Amino acid sequence: MRRALAVAFLGLAMGLTVPAAPIAAQAPAQLVYALGAEPVTLDPPNQTDNPSETVVRHIHDNLVTFDEHLRIVPALAERWEVSGDNLTWTFYLRRGVRFHDGTEFNAAAVKVNLDRVTTPAKPTRRTSLYQPFIKSVEVVDPYTVRIVTPKPFGALLAHLAHGAGGIVSPVALRRYGDKIGLNPVGTGPFRFVEWIPGDRIVLARYDRFWGPRPAVERLVFRFVREDASRVVMLESGEADVAVNVPALEVERLAKNRRLVLIRRPSNRIIYIGFNVTARPFTDVRVRKALNYAVDKRAIVNTILRGFGKVADSPLAPGNWGYAKVGTYPYDTGKARALLREAGVAEGTAVRLWSPEGRYFMDRAAAEAVQGYLSAVGLRVEFRRWEWGAYLRTLDRGPKEGGYELFLLGWAPSTGDADWGLRPLFMCAMLPPAGNNNTGYCNPKVDDLLQQGMSTADPEARAAIYRQVQEMLYDDAPWIFLHTMYQLVGIKRGLGGVQVLPIEIVLVREAKWAGM
Repeated sequence: MRRALAVAFLGLAMGLTVPAAPIAAQAPAQLVYALGAEPVTLDPPNQTDNPSETVVRHIHDNLVTFDEHLRIVPALAERWEVSGDNLTWTFYLRRGVRFHDGTEFNAAAVKVNLDRVTTPAKPTRRTSLYQPFIKSVEVVDPYTVRIVTPKPFGALLAHLAHGAGGIVSPVALRRYGDKIGLNPVGTGPFRFVEWIPGDRIVLARYDRFWGPRPAVERLVFRFVREDASRVVMLESGEADVAVNVPALEVERLAKNRRLVLIRRPSNRIIYIGFNVTARPFTDVRVRKALNYAVDKRAIVNTILRGFGKVADSPLAPGNWGYAKVGTYPYDTGKARALLREAGVAEGTAVRLWSPEGRYFMDRAAAEAVQGYLSAVGLRVEFRRWEWGAYLRTLDRGPKEGGYELFLLGWAPSTGDADWGLRPLFMCAMLPPAGNNNTGYCNPKVDDLLQQGMSTADPEARAAIYRQVQEMLYDDAPWIFLHTMYQLVGIKRGLGGVQVLPIEIVLVREAKWAGM
């Protein structure tokens, strides 16, 4: 039986692993983790959203991975070295590792996985993350694999640490084919048990895991879209971990001595995307007008209660290559003048869509935007969506998706400017190749992004990405809203919870005090 003790509330701790506090209770075998949205797939290179990636990272391992400070650390590769010309990377693999189906992890398995994500003839959703940077993969011996790159690329390890780099059992890939996302088989600390759509995903401890034996026997991810419902689960003991705790509940939960609340900045930026292929958003004056129309600071101060920061770039500060390039001040007079200049009549109808529960205070922020746009004369039709249906609709692209304004967030799981910008703004990155849902296309930006991919010198590379961010700010394909904080509620006594800056919360090493 789980028994929470009355102990001092720790306040709003700034991230990092939560240590297990002393607690006199029998350790529970099950951990319940309340997500705000249901994953879309559990196939590493075909997942594009963090709810999916969160579960994927408990089932799969990468060659290398991130610690809580986004430093690269060994995983399935114990060590690695790079040639003097920075073109050949040699990885020395961990021995004695078995996939959940009992087959052996080795260099051949790595090659199968990397060949899969670099084959243009049958691309995955994250082929563009790897294909430009991997020329070939060679099996040197059963526990040594060599990756050859066409040009020096300083962010290669970060790309391998992306959730899309999870290594899948080659036998399972052959067995399940396109259904691997429903039948995931990795080497991670938990193996897949079942997925009940609309309700939960259940994992079980993998007793042959190569790392420390997980303390939790059964891990249950519950899909709970409503903020209030996740809070109730946390307070009642039905959930042990809950993400996106609503800002309005912070003060009250601060008095609950059975909980620990973690607040930590993420590298995620939240924005309202324009479909720039649809009128009137083809006109940059309209896009700028709507940026002036929204009081971002008021959203941060009132809706988010200060748990965020007004966006001053298309990249969040937590990413390498971030440059502060400016914000559009709140100026309704200027917004109205630009709308008139662009010929947008009073009462023009626009559609604004948003998910609910996926991001911290997402629906409330979108509704605030609805109010601001209405105040400058637009008639805003607001709609909230279930996360999976939302992504599927956006993935139809700007020409087919039927959307105009949409709230989304982006947190590159590499922590690097390339993946922070290229999938969203390169002309060729329309879905499904990338995540350019706006349909934005600027050949000058494309040229710079290409230069960034082929430039090894960090200073030169940073200068390139600064130019990109300045041009995007001026072209305004988004209403730049805010960078997102992570508010994670954890039951006191549960330690080993890792809150990564890439907006991933892991319980791979979670354990109750006394276990």
